[in-house]
Amino acid sequence: MQEAIGRAGAPIDGGRSAAERVMVEARSVSKHFGGGDQVVKALDAVSVGIREGEFFTLLGPSGCGKTTLLRLIAGFEHPTMGAILLDGADISALPPYKRPVNTVFQSYALFPHLTVADNIGFGLQMLGRPKAEIADTVDEMLRMVKMEAMRDRQTAQLSGGQQQRVALARALAPRPKVLLLDEPLSALDLKLRKEMQVELKRLQLETGITFVFVTHDQGEALAMSDRIAVMSEGRILQVGSPHEIYEHPADHFVASFIGETNFLTAAVEGIEAGQVRLRLGGALEVRAGLPEGMTPGERVTVVVRPEHLRIEAAGAGAGLPATVGDVVYLGTDTHYHLRLADGEALFARVQNRPEGGDGWQAGDAVAATFPPSAVRVLRD
Repeated sequence: MQEAIGRAGAPIDGGRSAAERVMVEARSVSKHFGGGDQVVKALDAVSVGIREGEFFTLLGPSGCGKTTLLRLIAGFEHPTMGAILLDGADISALPPYKRPVNTVFQSYALFPHLTVADNIGFGLQMLGRPKAEIADTVDEMLRMVKMEAMRDRQTAQLSGGQQQRVALARALAPRPKVLLLDEPLSALDLKLRKEMQVELKRLQLETGITFVFVTHDQGEALAMSDRIAVMSEGRILQVGSPHEIYEHPADHFVASFIGETNFLTAAVEGIEAGQVRLRLGGALEVRAGLPEGMTPGERVTVVVRPEHLRIEAAGAGAGLPATVGDVVYLGTDTHYHLRLADGEALFARVQNRPEGGDGWQAGDAVAATFPPSAVRVLRD
């Protein structure tokens, strides 16, 4: 069974306080489409636990299995093997309408002939709730998504962001145990998408409902999530907080998929001292230590984020000799593309200061430095 693990190798739910419990759990879940030679393994023995009241994100490229896992939780698909549990009960065979789960789709799926208020109350009517309860809940949801003034408008008269708020309110109105969100922000422009990220996190904290969010956008995942599961080819590669995923990637794929990253070839040296020697011959101390089981001389990959890289004048001291290539000014920071002597590329992101930048130009000979604490070592 594949069990998602944290940085230290412990199960993802290990070390929680007694007050925390798993709301959604996938146990060795596989999902296959087709048969024979044409079978597609959308999910391959995935195990993961999503805690009550957390904002949990399934992150990965198209085709990695994240939406398939969401649809299994919703009941729109059923696992080929394994089980889906909700609050400790196996719901694998239950139809969607019998699960205390609601879904917000990318398309919003609103009723264009109904008003905002009627859209929000529709699900409650289908559940047979009393009219007074429906009216009170609709008022509460309108206040929550800040749409009171538009309660009598038809949804076709709303902007994309307003329609998104109505879809969220409708999904939250029955107070599900879990809210599933399938890339709901992808159709919005950048500014509105960032505003809705703040709104989504606010709503999750205000309601206390477990949110399971699917996206391929790393920025969205880092901005909103309590924890992230990075997926690739039907498997979960790493589960952790945004900080853990970004600063302590478990493998090359996670490091490259989350943000921009520099990769340098190195060889293990002085394992007792936690040292690696770069191919150019410079030694770097890795304070976090090396992955278990490495041997002297083993080839590894050193990971350094571009914001941790510093550029100094050539010959000023320790560092990797490099030549400045492209220089891209982006207002808040400047991006420097460097080339090392052996041809390897480095990318540095330097925050701009009011008094001006360092003034490095294409063709300048420089030295690239970074603190030992910024180095991560991965097996090739």
